[in-house]
Amino acid sequence: MEKLNMKVVIFAGGFGSRLGSLTETTPKPMIKICGKPIIWHIMKYYSHYGIDDFLILSGFKSKVLEDFFSRNKNLFKSQNKPWKVKILNTGLNTMTGGRLKRAKKYLKDEDCFCLTYGDGLSDVNILKLIKFHKSSKKLATVLAVHPPARFGSLKINKRNIVTKFEEKPKDNSDLGWINGGFFVLSSKIFNLIKNDKTIWEREPLETLAKQKQLVSYRHKKFWIAMDTIRDKKEIEKLVNKKMAPWIKW
Repeated sequence: MEKLNMKVVIFAGGFGSRLGSLTETTPKPMIKICGKPIIWHIMKYYSHYGIDDFLILSGFKSKVLEDFFSRNKNLFKSQNKPWKVKILNTGLNTMTGGRLKRAKKYLKDEDCFCLTYGDGLSDVNILKLIKFHKSSKKLATVLAVHPPARFGSLKINKRNIVTKFEEKPKDNSDLGWINGGFFVLSSKIFNLIKNDKTIWEREPLETLAKQKQLVSYRHKKFWIAMDTIRDKKEIEKLVNKKMAPWIKW
């Protein structure tokens, strides 16, 4: 696929505390899925769409990321062409907005860039997402997804009688839309980020919404975030069964 002259920024600095002992010595994006870190799966997915210029915003256990990328350069290439990878240590306790703000000098000249989290996977068509963003003429686009159904669904009538039970229903449209973590952004968004304490998902996105500068790209197919050990096992199961929708290589 033709290479796109575009950058992908990846949040990779959080503590990942909900994964328990797995993240005591390892940053969440470095947790392995069937032998390779989840961040590699994310980067490989963008590379499939011709985007291979990455800016990784690290923090917690940044040296683990730095050492891995320096020792395993052969993993970060497509068709024998190396990806461009820069790891920016944005501080241990910096919030997501602050991390992004620290990357401003690397992105200020970009017409637009992609942003995602180092723990989320999807089969969204990245090229269509970018095209949608550019056609909207807005400052920010967010992938809107339905959260995966984790528990059995109950339909209850007025007399409290369960009329239908469905274990992990495939149609989870009743659960509403949530932030899927795949963004396309204008470099003008940096004006909305104050400092290291700014949380990207709060003031900046809330302001963009109020200004009608945030549009959603609705995606009804696959999406998952590795928030818990249960999520990790579910992702590994998909890979082992060769049913992982994001693996297109």
